[in-house]
Amino acid sequence: MTHALVTGGAGFIGSHVATGLLERGHVVTVLDSMEPYYDLRIKEQNIGRCREAGGDRFQFVEGSITDEELVDDLFSSQDIDVVYHQAAQAGVRTSVENPKKPHEINTTGLLTLLTAADEYGVRRFVNASSSSVYGEVEYLPYDEDHQTVPQSPYGVTKLTAEHYCRVWKDVYDVPTVSLRYFTVYGPRMRPNMAITNFTSRCLDGKPPIIYGDGEQTRDFTYVDDVVEANLALLETSAADGEVVNVGSTRRITIEELAEHVIAETGADVDPEYTDPKEADARHTHADVTKARELLDYEPSTEIRDGVSQFVDWYRENREWYRPLVVES
Repeated sequence: MTHALVTGGAGFIGSHVATGLLERGHVVTVLDSMEPYYDLRIKEQNIGRCREAGGDRFQFVEGSITDEELVDDLFSSQDIDVVYHQAAQAGVRTSVENPKKPHEINTTGLLTLLTAADEYGVRRFVNASSSSVYGEVEYLPYDEDHQTVPQSPYGVTKLTAEHYCRVWKDVYDVPTVSLRYFTVYGPRMRPNMAITNFTSRCLDGKPPIIYGDGEQTRDFTYVDDVVEANLALLETSAADGEVVNVGSTRRITIEELAEHVIAETGADVDPEYTDPKEADARHTHADVTKARELLDYEPSTEIRDGVSQFVDWYRENREWYRPLVVES
């Protein structure tokens, strides 16, 4: 039985990782600041799911990863084996508007955790990174050797975090792994993402709104596949010191995504188009060869199936989730 600390564990990906660990019989402590980046009812639902899955094997601690005293107390009072670092100030567009905040949380907060991980001898530190580190496309699909020229402050903080993790492995001998996520989606996702907005509008009989020409592409990765990649790191040290892509291996245009959502919801609408958003990547596409080799990773959910599952979940949870959607 492993004792895992999941930072940001009340958020979308973090809560799925936490419940995945709990369902496999492990002990989980979640540290989350409960900042209202979006309506906190989503996070409260996520914590409830963790409690249901883990019972007395689950503990929730409210607080920030930038609070050095709190982090030290947490590590000193609990025998933490593995850290799943999912906490972050998310949002490419948010980082353009306020670059200092993601730097404080995504960089300074990370250093606080790495320092504690070194002092208290954790077995592995898993860092959630992002395809935003790649930035300008040199070739597709991105492999881990592709140039990294992030185009937003958020991407810069994620790339900086990867370098800090590498240094903590090389200099301090803390086993670290950085997983580069590609546009993760699924039940309980953040309400300001394209799939959520498209679904909400279509079910209200409104057209999905596309920023730009709709020809930009994304590698959408279903959250269950991301969880499997994270949990694989409980069993292997093969990826220690590495950065590893976690994607679906496929990409579609945003226009195609809107068409999938329209079809799944049965809406009689056509997409509408508006100005593109600053700092958004034009294309993303993951080469997951390294993940296959090191983690035996094999994504299992295609975008059509994933969209169908999300729309079904949305319908079932619309009463409490619907008001949280931020319309474009």
